[in-house]
Amino acid sequence: MNTSPALSDPFHCGCEAEPEMGALVSVDGALRRVLTLVATVEQVERLSLERAHGRVLAEAVRAGGSLPLFDNSAMDGYAVRLADLVGKGPWRLPLAGRVAAGDAGDQPIPAGAAFRIFTGAGVPPGCDAVVVQELTRLEGDTVEIGRRPEPGENIRRAGEDLIAGAELLPAGRRIGPRAAALLASAGCGEVVVRRRIRVAFFSTGSELCAPGTPLAPGQIWNANRYHLQGSLDLPWVEAIDMGAIPDRPDRLRETLERASRSADLVVTTGGVSVGDEDHMPAVLDAAGGEVHVMKVAMKPGKPLIVGRLGQALYLGLPGNPVSAFVTWHVIGARIAEALAGIREARPTRFIVRAGFDRVRQPGRCEFLPARLGNYDDHGTRGVEIATSAVSHRVALLAQTDGLLLIPSETDRIQRGDMLEFLPFPDQ
Repeated sequence: MNTSPALSDPFHCGCEAEPEMGALVSVDGALRRVLTLVATVEQVERLSLERAHGRVLAEAVRAGGSLPLFDNSAMDGYAVRLADLVGKGPWRLPLAGRVAAGDAGDQPIPAGAAFRIFTGAGVPPGCDAVVVQELTRLEGDTVEIGRRPEPGENIRRAGEDLIAGAELLPAGRRIGPRAAALLASAGCGEVVVRRRIRVAFFSTGSELCAPGTPLAPGQIWNANRYHLQGSLDLPWVEAIDMGAIPDRPDRLRETLERASRSADLVVTTGGVSVGDEDHMPAVLDAAGGEVHVMKVAMKPGKPLIVGRLGQALYLGLPGNPVSAFVTWHVIGARIAEALAGIREARPTRFIVRAGFDRVRQPGRCEFLPARLGNYDDHGTRGVEIATSAVSHRVALLAQTDGLLLIPSETDRIQRGDMLEFLPFPDQ
């Protein structure tokens, strides 16, 4: 049985060796080269927490005070002084007061008495423990306690979660629901975030039509535009949709130059291979751009251009919708995250067990749309592929759960082999 290499950064695709001039660039090598070109956007803005959901922190946030802010009850019950529980129980204590969440909780417990207390309420002075109400019996204004609590039982101590000055969140963290809850709990009403990155994108191809319009012979509906619209619909991205441009070098160059003047990243689909109508390499060169990576040892998605035009990075994806989706998911998304300053930008991956046999030609790292199965006795999920020919099967993307990574040197997959799986970020 074969075993996939340990999870690594970027992909440990098995084609890491630096290629000879003109050879395919490995996925790992392409990512390393590209990420050296990326400069995180420098502009920042201060936003209220309610407007900062999904944005990227530009600086670490530290706690202005301790969490919890004060000793408080973890349960509904009765606040007691352990010194009053003398001898062998049960003990009967008169109720001398009541403390709910929001009350000051500054009245000391009288000797020989107890306070009714509720979850989140401040623990009154003199209280050593809170007895959960399920372990008591109430008779009028007297509570009977049958078990002696431990010191500090059911009390959340001030600062046990965080102490004042501790780092709440690091720079580069996206403010998701959990992060927002933490910031709010610490009383943080404003944060400093990086500005949204600007990503301009357009499709190339005279054959492309908008969905819902009639097709002439030889035309197809433009899937890539809508894939990128969805992929870029993120709180930290300002997407600039420039539509579809026909295969005319003058129009393509004008659009590319215009996009590069306003965007941090320009993404195109189509026209990046070596056919007579694949104009983008020549268009980028004519516009004064630089090519840093062209043709990556991945399948699908070999034709790929990464370069620069002025201050903008340029990413030329294949025109085939499956290839465009895979290359964006594997490479394009990493570029965007690095531009935005997102620190936890590695793609989520986990190990799965192959539920199929397959013979393949080694040489390129392969990303196969796959469906997750059940967990086995060892807690590992199985995985199945619908078909080995995926480059033209757009329907597979909507029917599968993610991409199965096949290292480039692998020539045979056997049922039970362990492989890496990249789940799609959404459905």
